[in-house]
Amino acid sequence: MGSSLLRDLRQSASHALIIGILSFFIAMGISVGSELILDRVVSIALSIALLVVLIFIGIFFDTIGTSAAAATETPFHAKAARKTAGAQQALWIVRNADRVANFCNDVIGDISAAVAGAVGISIAFRLAQLPGAEGIYWGTIITGFVAGLTVGGKSLGKMIAINYSHEVVFAVARWMSHVEAVTGRTFFQMKKKKEHKRGSKKEKAKK
Repeated sequence: MGSSLLRDLRQSASHALIIGILSFFIAMGISVGSELILDRVVSIALSIALLVVLIFIGIFFDTIGTSAAAATETPFHAKAARKTAGAQQALWIVRNADRVANFCNDVIGDISAAVAGAVGISIAFRLAQLPGAEGIYWGTIITGFVAGLTVGGKSLGKMIAINYSHEVVFAVARWMSHVEAVTGRTFFQMKKKKEHKRGSKKEKAKK
């Protein structure tokens, strides 16, 4: 039991380290991209549109992560038996629900929220520079707007994810299947178990 616990802890630590490094680079990429767009966009309306897009990216991935955690394998076994496109990918999502939820909810979701907050501050600063504008009021309004849209959107997303988890997972799985078909490479399908090979070796040894 001790060795098994240590192995699990090593795997968890390794996974956490990879996620942390990946989050660092994704956050940098999204942040730099957002700043470049904001620097070139003069219109405040377009800046607010960028803010809304970032918030909805977080809501979208949060819904996917919650759906992966809530879904079960059972509805996808029959589809996999009929070789329906996306069935294998759906099974992969469900069986790797912890990693999918971690990536979607914690990595993409939290990074989008953090960058959206930074973009919101930038928009509030620009609004405060308008003639007759009060900086503190705009800062409060933008903060409330970001928080309200994020919390309300994630609440709606979780409701959809819990009640329609299998539909959400299968929709994502079909998209993953399409990506594999276009690229000609397999990224998300389940690996075949090799238990029969082990069994055959044991049988040969007995003989």
